[in-house]
Amino acid sequence: MLEKLPQTLGHVLREQRAGLDTLLFNRCGLRAGHGQLQLASLAFADHAPMPARYTADGEGLSPPLQWTGVPAGAGQLVLLVEDADAPMAEPLVHAIVVDLPPEDGALAEGAMPGGGQPGEVHEGRNSLLRAAWLPPDPPPGHGTHRYAFQLFALAPGVRWSGAPGRSAVAEAVHAHAIASGLLVGTYARPDGSVRDDEPVTLAAPLAGP
Repeated sequence: MLEKLPQTLGHVLREQRAGLDTLLFNRCGLRAGHGQLQLASLAFADHAPMPARYTADGEGLSPPLQWTGVPAGAGQLVLLVEDADAPMAEPLVHAIVVDLPPEDGALAEGAMPGGGQPGEVHEGRNSLLRAAWLPPDPPPGHGTHRYAFQLFALAPGVRWSGAPGRSAVAEAVHAHAIASGLLVGTYARPDGSVRDDEPVTLAAPLAGP
């Protein structure tokens, strides 16, 4: 969708980014004295490029994910995927999944369907208000974007009505989260005037849990 935007617009907005400090992971206060979840993917390493297969330039599939370290007593897991480099005040939500089993586990490739296709997971609403996976689609010329896969373990008792949005997830995380984990994948569209290996200026240091 955004691949047709002129690169000049991406260049103009290059320094306008939501920033890592706006991620729910960095706002929920879980990094000190709380549990840590280990979140990873067989498709890419932490802070490494995501294959185009999982973006709007490829098949647009959601990537495979796996996690360990779920604490005893958790009631469910919640996954939130946000673009920390969206050219707006808040990160762009690419996916929400709630009611994941409270145990070490995984999501297979394509487990978060896109385009409104029904799936086996309980999806929340992305920034386009769709209960679906929104593939990475950065503006041409805007540089590298960081996609934060954030996993939260919630205490028992949280119930969801329909397809929750980010605000509902944030409220539940602030009130009930007992552990968290983070995996960051990057993606950038080729830009003829900016080298692909040009370093990206980070909006904020990424603090671990």
